[in-house]
Amino acid sequence: MKKFNQDQIKIVNNSVAMAEELVSNFYKISESQWLDRKFDIKTLTDLITEEIVHGPFAQIIRYQGQRKDTSLGSSTYDFYKICLQDHSILSALNQSPDIKLFPFVLYIVIHELIHIVRFSEYLQNFDASDEEKIAEERRVHKQTHEILSTVRFPGLADVLKFYDKWRTPFDGLRNSQ
Repeated sequence: MKKFNQDQIKIVNNSVAMAEELVSNFYKISESQWLDRKFDIKTLTDLITEEIVHGPFAQIIRYQGQRKDTSLGSSTYDFYKICLQDHSILSALNQSPDIKLFPFVLYIVIHELIHIVRFSEYLQNFDASDEEKIAEERRVHKQTHEILSTVRFPGLADVLKFYDKWRTPFDGLRNSQ
């Protein structure tokens, strides 16, 4: 599977930094609150076999964390890992040459960070039904677009257009928030 090269990793890192800032501003989350979210973002190089999928550009896996200094079950917490799928992202870029890596990864990471915020604030159940997961995807795409509508840089319009279909309501979801 094709992985990001060193130059692409630098672009991904810049996208991640900007995504974290935009999401924290949108949700009014301080740096200390961000750290309490307990998440990490990894690319294909750092993923284990079970974290690799074909098709999606990223996935979130929830792990149970526990502080080293305690054995109490009440001290466990959710730890989320955003697994970027380099091969899927690079394939999409090859098929759509008008889409550039920075804005594409920015969109993907903002989208996944919104999911983590929503899981952490109990606005969405991680183990939702398939129907509810589709509804949640539409809500999160809408919020991702809302966040990105506040920034301007080359290539963003092409990425927003790429995801347009996810913001089109369908029966039952017109008034979902």
